[in-house]
Amino acid sequence: MAEDSDLEKTEQPSQRRLDQAREEGQVARSRELSTFTVLMAGGAGLWLMGASLSEQLIKLIKEGLTINADLVFKPELMMPHLHELSFEALMTFLPYLILLLVVATFSPLLLNGWMFSLKPLVPDFSKLNPASGIGRMFSVHSLVELGKAIAKSLLVGGIGAWAIWHNRDNVLLLVSEPVVQGIPHLGSVMWTCFATIMGGMLVIVGVDVPFQLWEHNKKLKMTKEEVRREAKESEGDPQVKAKIRSMQREMARRRMMAEIPTADVVVTNPTHFSVALKYSENGMRAPVVVAKGTHLMAAKIKEIAMANNVPILEAPPLARALYKHTDLGQSIPEALYTAVAEVLAYVYQLRRYKTVGGNYPVQPSELPVPKDLDPYHTNPELAGE
Repeated sequence: MAEDSDLEKTEQPSQRRLDQAREEGQVARSRELSTFTVLMAGGAGLWLMGASLSEQLIKLIKEGLTINADLVFKPELMMPHLHELSFEALMTFLPYLILLLVVATFSPLLLNGWMFSLKPLVPDFSKLNPASGIGRMFSVHSLVELGKAIAKSLLVGGIGAWAIWHNRDNVLLLVSEPVVQGIPHLGSVMWTCFATIMGGMLVIVGVDVPFQLWEHNKKLKMTKEEVRREAKESEGDPQVKAKIRSMQREMARRRMMAEIPTADVVVTNPTHFSVALKYSENGMRAPVVVAKGTHLMAAKIKEIAMANNVPILEAPPLARALYKHTDLGQSIPEALYTAVAEVLAYVYQLRRYKTVGGNYPVQPSELPVPKDLDPYHTNPELAGE
């Protein structure tokens, strides 16, 4: 049962899934929204440009129906004259046609925004399979689309029939009216019917747009297994990431161990903390921590230090403060300058004793470590760690 639930598409699509679908041209589309936008643009264009279009159209009709003696006796002039009238008609309606073209091109942006993808143009020969085509024709989706088309036709047709029937008296009066009065009256009736039908189209758009968004989201839903697989692909396999982190820690540990022989001193706690310090008057503003560790790592640092004759100094408060407040490769805090300076002075005296001789240097005991830097000064039970 658990395996079956993992295969059901119950999870919302991730942003990555949505982006991939968009790159492939799979977005929510509403033909009704595009149709409504184009029709409204066409109606608005006629409303704004109707007067000039009518004047130009009447002018072209008069020129086309006027009998010219030259055209009667010279038939070869008829084709150039027809071309001229056709060109004038095209230039008259060109702004209106451009308006419709622009609106038809950019109306899909109302739902999906700007999108450019060539993947829908890639040939898909699987769509040429007759069996798949017949299956799509009689699928549930096709039946739903057929029902939607019938419902839209009935709604728009019914609204149009109601608008005409509601204005039947005005339509019948057009027959008895003079042409000068009939044309404006006809225009008024047409605009009333157009506005009524557009109201019905607006209802269809208001239903179709949410439905298309819901259906598109439903198609892109994911199974729980797909969600887990995508998480692994985007964030990386947890086991692989853990292995990489382990390898990185091991490499950092090896680099740290390689720096211990170059250290000047190792400060210990004596068994729980070990911090290796290095200082050079050339290029270093302050001593730098080259290695640090606790427990087994602290013991390993001391072992390498002893094998390479690096001095080891037991100073619990200083060791704890250095471990807590300094990272690898980082200079020590200014508040510890005095304490570390005493340690380095002891180390230099120890080196001099080993090379020149003399009195054995006194190991510093009470180092000036600020209490606020020692993480255990408020807990006496942990002071020995």
